[in-house]
Amino acid sequence: MCGIALVLSSDRLVIVPCATAAAATSEIQHSCKRKGVPDELKEALRRRGPDNLGYESRCLLADGTVVVSDGYNDGVEGKVGVSDSGVADLFFIGATLHLRGAKLVSQPLVAPTGSVLVYNGEIYGGIQVADDENDTQALFTSLESCCSCDCHALGRDKTCPCCGSGATSVLQLLSTIKGPWALIYWQMKSNTIWFGRDAFGRRSLLVHWPTADDSRFILSSVSPLSFAKNNSGPTVNDFVSDHDMSNHTKASYWEELPCGIYSIHMKDIGKHGARMKEGWIVEVNTHKWMTSSLNELIKWERKLTVPTMENNSVDRGNHQLSQSFISSREAEENTNNGITKANLLSDSSLCEANCVTQLAHRVLVALRESVMLRTKMNTLFQGTLNKFEDEESAPIAVLFSGGLDSMILAALLDQCIDSKWTIDLLNVSFDGQLAPDRISAIAGLKELQRISPCRRWRLIEIDTALTDLKGESEHVMSLIHPSNTYMDLNIGIALWLAAGGDGWVDGSTCHMQDGSRYKYRSRSRVLIVGSGADEQCAGYGRHRTKYRLGGWNALDQEMRLDVQRIWKRNMGRDDRCISDHGKEARFPFLDENVIKTLLEIPLWEIAKLDEPVGRGDKKILREVARLLGLQEAALQPKRAIQFGSRIARESNRKNFGSNRAANQASAGSVQIHQHMQ
Repeated sequence: MCGIALVLSSDRLVIVPCATAAAATSEIQHSCKRKGVPDELKEALRRRGPDNLGYESRCLLADGTVVVSDGYNDGVEGKVGVSDSGVADLFFIGATLHLRGAKLVSQPLVAPTGSVLVYNGEIYGGIQVADDENDTQALFTSLESCCSCDCHALGRDKTCPCCGSGATSVLQLLSTIKGPWALIYWQMKSNTIWFGRDAFGRRSLLVHWPTADDSRFILSSVSPLSFAKNNSGPTVNDFVSDHDMSNHTKASYWEELPCGIYSIHMKDIGKHGARMKEGWIVEVNTHKWMTSSLNELIKWERKLTVPTMENNSVDRGNHQLSQSFISSREAEENTNNGITKANLLSDSSLCEANCVTQLAHRVLVALRESVMLRTKMNTLFQGTLNKFEDEESAPIAVLFSGGLDSMILAALLDQCIDSKWTIDLLNVSFDGQLAPDRISAIAGLKELQRISPCRRWRLIEIDTALTDLKGESEHVMSLIHPSNTYMDLNIGIALWLAAGGDGWVDGSTCHMQDGSRYKYRSRSRVLIVGSGADEQCAGYGRHRTKYRLGGWNALDQEMRLDVQRIWKRNMGRDDRCISDHGKEARFPFLDENVIKTLLEIPLWEIAKLDEPVGRGDKKILREVARLLGLQEAALQPKRAIQFGSRIARESNRKNFGSNRAANQASAGSVQIHQHMQ
């Protein structure tokens, strides 16, 4: 996990979304003098990447040339660039949490050509990364070999003669990456800024469009507190007609950058930029993904949605479909799985022993591979692992409620890492031992101890009261920004506290130390999270409502909507809250192959919402849990973290007077600032 940022300051250049230039020309005359980079932004990024904080600057001159600038002056606000002849100053910031590769790789990365990269992500496919290699370094090497023709930055890729001869464009390369990422890349040869985030938004990237009060164009992983409070001024984006770039809150300084790849072509500004009184307006170009398989996942279209009479009345249709599905891809599974443990039953034995469908077995294989990719110990930075010297060290933790999703992930993690490591289970409660998630977590711990008695499992009980949180709540408010409802804040606080890992361990329950209860803070830098399971497997109550009112097609449409908006509703917010502790969240359910596998399964095998809660919802995952021997977890009902931890109840009482009053006001969707006014 890293914190990345770009600050583009200029008195004579304004960056706007595509199709905005003409409408914005009259509004930019009031732009203020350019500013440098405030310390607050650096510190917010440093919390995400505590291992190193670096800077790099470039100055764009009026004649179109670009030079390395020494005017950064350690980011002091108010400093300008190389000289008054400069059109724009570009400040790149990279804060590194080093987790992969044999050597520490500090950001920003700078090439001999003058190109600059700041990157926040992991690469699990598409680009070759050796076990001892760092993702960012491998990506930078590949980017520097890409074609630098102007046509790519201007969105005219099909006309490039170089790519016709086998060269790769930046857009093509980024489209092949499997895994979560956000990046900012200055391609020196073409004078182009490339930036974006992966198709599901698993890594945060915020954008500030120039305003009359702050004319800077800023990209950042996170918002500093004062920036989140700054809600002034209509943005240039008020004029945007492009739907993909206009979903924003006018009062907000920041927006979530929509998933995708963007470019700003800085060459020949006089030719390509729109002229205004004292300079130019330069458009941001939006690009389409270049990989057909990725575009298919983004569409999120399931081939089999409505069951026929045959497979709706008996399981015969399902069995026949399962056999066809498995046999057609058996070779791929055998070659790609590659995960064996002598002390575990084989996949085929598990399938036979537990009498479950082969479709659930296929999901299990995909999920196990996903967890393995995200937890391979030889890809974790050895300097980090060396810090875990005592026998109870836990380099990887699970955000743990004891519910279905976290139990599956914990059991799979047990299969994927060496038995010498302890696994930390992070559980947060705002009602002590009485919170539903605390009760299910203790029960889940016992079930994990039963199926894997040789593993050291450490349940960390993180207890607090909402009334005890003062400065912490304000801090989390800045992290969730631009999300701004009470539901967002409740989830954000719960995630932030859980990721901090500061709690108590019951030595007796966890079979540790002398059996006493002791204070403990998890040092795990990788946190496994179950995000994406409910959206893909019909785990929310509204899914049951949609099915009841509109049948299978209505359910399918609601699930597609959930997946396609998860970047805006969940992922950016959750990434910022968890990574604020210098930890990295990894989401096995949102692995590209897991998404593909679930889409290939008939909807009626994913969920069967005619059946009761705890049985028909997330049906396929309940069968996966049984494959893993988690019989009790397979029956757990869905509980969102804000309800399971009971922070929602405490928040309702504090902010609305009672749960009843909060329900009448639909408290979860109420915007915090509106309610406070």
